[in-house]
Amino acid sequence: MCICDLKIGEIGTVMSICGDDKLTKRLLALGCVEGTEVFVKRFAPLGDPIVINFRGFDMAIRKTDAKKIYINNLI
Repeated sequence: MCICDLKIGEIGTVMSICGDDKLTKRLLALGCVEGTEVFVKRFAPLGDPIVINFRGFDMAIRKTDAKKIYINNLI
């Protein structure tokens, strides 16, 4: 399951990040590492981008990038 599969208000834990090195390094530098809880705050009107919250800050991420972040659904 990936972040874009969550609905607004659902929480998941990051299991792995796949994709190119640029995306992976950027997310790791921001603190999106394995075990981090991710909360989906909102979707743009057309579904892209997605606003997520982790480690206390909001981040807008493209749907194509969100599909590369695999999570374990908690709530």
